[in-house]
Amino acid sequence: MTEDPKEKPLKEETTFARQVGTKAARKLKAQRHTTRTIWFGLGMMGLVGWSVAIPTLLGASLGLWLDKHYPGPHSWTLTLLFIGLIIGCVNAWHWVTREDQEIRVEQENHDE
Repeated sequence: MTEDPKEKPLKEETTFARQVGTKAARKLKAQRHTTRTIWFGLGMMGLVGWSVAIPTLLGASLGLWLDKHYPGPHSWTLTLLFIGLIIGCVNAWHWVTREDQEIRVEQENHDE
């Protein structure tokens, strides 16, 4: 006796159907959160920008004050500007990494 192919779906077909369903669910979810994603991205760019700019400007300001009040053979302005820039970049890296981890955890929780 031969089996009717309509009764038993092939393993590849069920795997394919599952993959299509997963991708469709992700697409629908992305379409629902488009506005939040745009504003979130703009906010993140602002956060990264300010987290670099503020320490850099504070370092430069402190350096200018030190150069004015305690002149020496080396420039406090350049030194503290560079240190402020490094601190700002590390700070921005920290924020971006943390947000990336939160996004990944949220995606993993919703994909299950």
